Amino acid sequence: MSRLQRIWRHLVATRGSVARAFSTTTLDAIEQAINASELTHSAEIRFVLEPALTAGELRAGATPRARALQLFASLAVWDTQFNNGVLVYVLFADHAIEIVADRGFSARVEAADWRALCATAEDEYRAGRFEAGSVRMIEQLGALAARHFPPQSRDIDELPNTPLIL
Repeated sequence: MSRLQRIWRHLVATRGSVARAFSTTTLDAIEQAINASELTHSAEIRFVLEPALTAGELRAGATPRARALQLFASLAVWDTQFNNGVLVYVLFADHAIEIVADRGFSARVEAADWRALCATAEDEYRAGRFEAGSVRMIEQLGALAARHFPPQSRDIDELPNTPLIL
């Protein structure tokens, strides 16, 4: 995609376009999937949707990955009891999904595993199946987390499970 195409996509991507793709029903399904997933492991999942980057971010050449890392820090996804917070970031204008996981995952899960989860959802998104793609990705993420972080008796829900739209 050319730079001009990217700028155009970011100009036309609005909260309204995100709301059409991610209806209230879809957002509820995502939240329910996170709730169900977190019963099977001690990791924490945070789902964030952003319609588009700002003009300044685009001018600076910001990438979806860089923005995901910034949000991982600012939303304190890294600050969980077992160092196993996971941010799922969707940059709607770029049709991009990024997963950023805390250091508890780094020695256990390869970057290719995270990319595979994103690719599965991106395929569904391209077909306009945002709910199916999101729920499936969260279920797969939950299965991966359960292998490495079984539920703990002292586990508390540390991050909101409701999807955040910026």
